Parts: sequence; C-alpha cells; structure tokens
Amino acid sequence: MNFWLLSPELSLCAVALLVVMLDLFVKEKNVLAFVSIAGLIVSAIFAIGLWAPGQHTSFAGMLLVDQFSIFFKCLILGIAALVILASMEYVKKFSRFQGEYYALVLMSAGGLMLMASTGELVSIYISLELASISLYALVSFLRDPKSSEAGLKYLILGAISSAVLLMGMAFVFGLTGTTHLEEIASVIASGQVLRAPALLLGLILLIAGFGFKIAAVPFQMWVPDVYEGAPTPITAYLSVASKAAGFAVILRVFYIAFGSDMLSGNWAMIFAVLGAISMTLGNVVAISQSNIKRMLGYSSIAHAGYIMVGLAAVGFLGRSGILFFLATYALANIGAFVSIITISNKINSDEIGDYTGMARRAPVLSLVLAFCLISLIGIPPAAGFIAKFYIFNAAIQSGLLWLVIIGVLNSVISAYYYLRVVKVMYIGAPASDEPIPSSVPLRITLALTSLG
Repeated sequence: MNFWLLSPELSLCAVALLVVMLDLFVKEKNVLAFVSIAGLIVSAIFAIGLWAPGQHTSFAGMLLVDQFSIFFKCLILGIAALVILASMEYVKKFSRFQGEYYALVLMSAGGLMLMASTGELVSIYISLELASISLYALVSFLRDPKSSEAGLKYLILGAISSAVLLMGMAFVFGLTGTTHLEEIASVIASGQVLRAPALLLGLILLIAGFGFKIAAVPFQMWVPDVYEGAPTPITAYLSVASKAAGFAVILRVFYIAFGSDMLSGNWAMIFAVLGAISMTLGNVVAISQSNIKRMLGYSSIAHAGYIMVGLAAVGFLGRSGILFFLATYALANIGAFVSIITISNKINSDEIGDYTGMARRAPVLSLVLAFCLISLIGIPPAAGFIAKFYIFNAAIQSGLLWLVIIGVLNSVISAYYYLRVVKVMYIGAPASDEPIPSSVPLRITLALTSLG
C-alpha cells in the first residue's frame, strides 16, 4: 500500500481536523479560512507532485493516480479555495459554526477528489458517500425553514439515488464476478455477459445513480429547492465541484469498464437523449424563474446536458472537451455566484427584479456578473464559447449533428434569461443610490474567476 498516492486527500482531512480544533481556541475566526486555504494549497502541492506519465495504483487496484485524476484533484481544490474565499463575509450569518463549515467543505472536497481516483465500484461508492454526507450538512447550514427543507430533500433524494447506484453496481458485480473496472472490461470483452439483459439494466441503474449527482433530467428534481435554500457559497460549490466529480467518475467507469465497441454505442445514445432533454428542460424552465439562484439551478441542469454531449461523442475529442468545459463552467459559475453573494448580502434579496439599476450601485460587480453570464451563454470571446465549440465539434465528428443542432438552439434560448439579468442591471432606476461594498477576499475571487 502506497500512502503517498493518498497524500492530497490525507493532508486535506488532517487540515479539516486542525480547523475544528483551532475553532475552540481562536477568537479571530478569519484565521480558520486562511488555514483552510493553506491546507488546500498544501494538498494541491502534493497532487502536482504526483503528476507523472502513466498510471500508478495502490490498495489492490482500488486507487488510481494518473494525469486524469490529478486534473480533477486540482480543479476541485481550486473550486474549494474560491468558495472559502467567497464565504469569508457570508459566514457571519452562522458565526458560531464557522469551524464546522470550513471543515465540512474540506472533507467534502476530499471525498470528491477520491471519486476521481477510484478504479473499483465499492471505493467509488464510499468516496461518493463521504462527499455527500458533508454536503447534506452544508446545504442545511443556515437552519432557517428554506435551508432545512433543502437539506431534508437533498438527504432523502440523495439516499434514494445512492440505493439505485448500489443496485446497479450489484447487477454488474453479479454478472462479472468483480468490482474492479479493468477486470469488468475484460469479462465484457470476452463476450460472456455482453448480451445479458441484466448488464443493460445495471448500466441504466448506474446512469440513474450518477445522473442525480450531475443534476441531469429526469434526476434533477432536487436542484431548484436545494440551490435556493442552501447558503449561496454552497450553491456555487454544489453546482460545479459536485458536477465535476460526478463526470470524472462517469468518464472513468464508462470508458474503462464499459468501453467495449459493442457496448459503448448503447450508453452513448442514452447520454445523447438525456443530454438533449436536460438542455431543453433546463433552459425552458429557467426562463420563467424570478429568483436568480433558482434560475442558475435550472441553468446547471442545462449545462449538465451540454456536457453529456461530450459523453455521447465517444472518443478523445469528447473526453478532452468535457475537461475543458468543466473548468470554464466552474470559473463562470463561481464568478456569477460570488457577485450574487455580494449583492444579495446588501439588498437581502435574490429576486432578479431587485437587481434593477445595480450597475450604478456596483459597477464592477455588475460587469463581472454580466461577463460570467455571457460566458455561460457561450458568446465569444469568453471561454464558454471555446468550451461549447470543443464539445459540439466532438459531437459532429461522431455523427451527432442532430444533437449539436439541439445544443445550439438551446444556447440561443439561454441567451434570453441570462441577458434579461444583464438588461435589468443596466437599464432602469435603482431602488437606492447607496453603493454596494465588497470585501478583499471577494474581490480576489472575482478577479481570479474573471481572468480565468
């Protein structure tokens, strides 16, 4: 057993425990945020130190460390750091529990990182639950009626999705006699279970279980209420970190275990259909939303659909397109949510109508929010345009022109509700002329996401 390969996750768990202990003795609670960020940097250094060609395994093949997993480790660590920076002002709403808040963010990040590094079904499930349990607590952290309702819904539906996922894993294990992804691929390649109906059922159950984690239709029912009720930094964290880790696992499982040419066409078409439905439902329902967090919740569903276009385009272009898309989506979404945190803290509202004339009160915040929304639409020269171009190009190369047409039409639909926010901010008289201040950590977060 090579514990060095686990050093990024182990160091993160150690820092989480340190933060909880420091919370007992430190009066200046901002120290906890800086210690958490320092821990994330240390973990990132360990992760980068593992960067090397080829694949390294440990714990009887359960842990896989390669450039793919290290990319996702660094992405999740970066997202967690931005979320903690964005939370430093927000945590005043629950000042007594700041240590627990930061520790839960770190522990969930450790679970999400493990999800990208697992090569065996049981370890995938355990790492997923490690991340999920922390997220259930974080969603309900405000302890008001909306937050408590969001946490309860997320817990119940998350438990159901975990049961479905575990059932799918049980079918695959029962047919192949192994839980290791590469060994499953070998059994399938031999043709012994290729045409077994139970294998297809297991695939469908796995897609359903993972579909909940990435907020894809028809497993998206939790998104609007959870996004609205959760603390806004956690909404941002859920929308990008959880989605990134979910797609990392899906890529690992379906490309390694079920990558057989005779099988990949089946699951690729399922992802293509789910992607088309997710894009359409997410964008169409987002049009009617008056709450900006709910609007971005449905936007997250639509973006899960865009990313599934890359899954449907089986091949290198699709996989690399997904990685680039996830990175650009993370930057744009966090930038948008940080702007919303700053504005909402001042006006005590997440209603789009209350953002009227906001460009006069907070010109920089409004500019960053507008730029991030433009990137989410996919308008050049923002990075979101490049990401969609890569994804759609991969789909065309795979003969999925119909899916690309649906994707482009949905991007046009999304422009309506994204630009509506920009219009409200720049046209109309503000309710007050009082400027909206922003703290230094928030400004740093905004600068990093905008430059990214």
